Amino acid sequence: MPVTPPAHHARRRPDSGVRRGLKLAAIALAVLVVASVAVGGFYAWSLTQRLQEAAVPLPDAPAEPPALSAYSGPFAVLVVGTDECDDVVAGAFGDRCSDPENAGTRNDVNMLVHVSANPRRVTVVSFPRDLQVEIPECTAEDGSAFPGAFKASINTAFEAGGLTCVAETVSELSGQSIPFAAKVSFGNVVNITDAIGGVEVCIGGDGIDDPDAGIQWAAGPRTVKGFDALAFLRTRKGIGDESDLARIGNQQQYLSRLLNKLRSDEVLSNPGTLLGLANTAVNNITPSESLADPVRIAQLAYTLKDVPFDDVTFVQYPVNDDPDDNNRVVPDETSADVLWAALDSNAPITLTGDAGRGVIADPSVPTEAPSEASTEPGTPAPDATDAAAATPAPEAVELPSNINGSKATQATCSLGNG
Repeated sequence: MPVTPPAHHARRRPDSGVRRGLKLAAIALAVLVVASVAVGGFYAWSLTQRLQEAAVPLPDAPAEPPALSAYSGPFAVLVVGTDECDDVVAGAFGDRCSDPENAGTRNDVNMLVHVSANPRRVTVVSFPRDLQVEIPECTAEDGSAFPGAFKASINTAFEAGGLTCVAETVSELSGQSIPFAAKVSFGNVVNITDAIGGVEVCIGGDGIDDPDAGIQWAAGPRTVKGFDALAFLRTRKGIGDESDLARIGNQQQYLSRLLNKLRSDEVLSNPGTLLGLANTAVNNITPSESLADPVRIAQLAYTLKDVPFDDVTFVQYPVNDDPDDNNRVVPDETSADVLWAALDSNAPITLTGDAGRGVIADPSVPTEAPSEASTEPGTPAPDATDAAAATPAPEAVELPSNINGSKATQATCSLGNG
């Protein structure tokens, strides 16, 4: 019987170092992708959970669900800064945090960020803390009811009924719908400023000497972060005419320079900085329920990303002296109506007043005529459509001279009186 020879199988060719390296790289890439999706999903869930823990309702919350696309129409975001004595700043606030008579939390900074539709324009309206307004009936988070006040300082609205009450107060005063709102304490501002490595501001005049704010700074550029950032935002006696209106101008200088830094390559091209900023922001804001969603925040940021700085305007709400108290102010409704009408019609705004009582033009920056073009040649305006392009653009509206303000393209310095 013939013997069948053993079968000869093709010999497996040993892997070369290159082939083994490619396989390992492919496996590593697959693991990295899966891990990134898992971590990204968990991170987004974590952000959402943290945002929703302290979120409050707003009566004008939008019906439109959040999406990863531009917001479809105009909108407004109310940003409220409170003076609460959290751990970050309690030691630096002195009597504000140690004197029992100063108990309570006030909304000392109130800014309404109005964003128009095609073309997108951003107008930030600051309301003085001592502005006398009507505060509506409010219900606080603990269920306590505030009966309302015919005339009270606007910075008492938060203590009366929280962020929701501030939004309702500003909405009634301005006639503007407020679908989004967020509250930050002064300690939160310190943390957010530190997350981007500080903000460079300009000290002009004779420098700032304000013992109450803990400042004695010479004129010139200065990068502020930590308690220096807080002191810069709080200083009043060291700038201009030492009024709250002077402080608003100073705060707007800070915001303008903060905005420029946030949109710079220094921040946008650094994933670590962006991730740290997102995490810090979530940990340091109390949002409305309508803003307690990372997708919504991303949507609004996406909507704003291409707005030219020429179309970003900071203004102070117009006021008159209060006839009942020289230390307080009341609304100048006639001038304010011009502002609100311009925003409602999405008209370009021309400023005729000063930059503010607490600021001056930066002498180191040459004065240039404002650019007529909002976008690069050949680039359509953000959100522009053929139908929108066919609609005649409204004429520019000159704001009354008692509406102080500046464009984000204008470099200003603190008017130090030290």
